[in-house]
Amino acid sequence: MPEQETALKQQAGVNDQFSTFTAGDLFFGIDVLRVQEVLQYQQMTSVPLAPDVIEGLINLRGHIVTAIDLRRRLGLAPRPPGGCPMNVVVRTEDGAVSLLVDEIGDVMKVDPAMWEAPPGNLDARVRDMVRGVYKLSDRLLLVLDADRAVASGIGKDQSAN
Repeated sequence: MPEQETALKQQAGVNDQFSTFTAGDLFFGIDVLRVQEVLQYQQMTSVPLAPDVIEGLINLRGHIVTAIDLRRRLGLAPRPPGGCPMNVVVRTEDGAVSLLVDEIGDVMKVDPAMWEAPPGNLDARVRDMVRGVYKLSDRLLLVLDADRAVASGIGKDQSAN
């Protein structure tokens, strides 16, 4: 059994350091090596006829970056009025993409032995984008699959991953 879990961790690309953030009441982490930077809310340019998960485009020092609302992507309730999202800019094969999240957390180092497969009681849309979880003392850290999270927002077939 431990050998099978180790193989699953390697297949999932599990690291032990994560940039953390929240979306709704969910606590997520993305491999720290995938995160380019985190930013306060940026002025957005809307994109007509774009999928509803795309909030808009931001200008990041001369580079145009697509901003995806992670709440919408996960099927969560809309952000409360007056709530201002933060940007987690992640590196993808196609360049940088911003995930709009509710709050930025710290970089967290976790014990690899605490990794588990996503629980079956997670909402299917969330579970589909989570590689695994870490049981922390006060909550679960959901390891977000950044590629799946941005796939439908930039027009890729998410089932390809």
